[in-house]
Amino acid sequence: MLIRIVKMTFKTSEIDTFLENFNANKEKIRNFKGCNRLELLRDKNNPTIFFTYSYWETETHLETYRNSELFKTVWSKTKILFNNKPEAWSVDSIECLT
Repeated sequence: MLIRIVKMTFKTSEIDTFLENFNANKEKIRNFKGCNRLELLRDKNNPTIFFTYSYWETETHLETYRNSELFKTVWSKTKILFNNKPEAWSVDSIECLT
């Protein structure tokens, strides 16, 4: 399983806009073929910093999503809200204890 982690820092005035866009699209993203889980996290000390963790069956599934109209639409509305350049990592899950 591949996990895509994206760190995003928003302008304070744009946080509500981001959350509205995320909430309007989270089910579509989560139900995209190959996406098994989607999380939105917020930094405890800096409320302008958010992280998304999306869990993908394979890298091919993630790339299919990243080339989709859904991604292009969501990302075009998100990237204009940033205060800093986003950071992203693709990582493999080695072990998970629950």
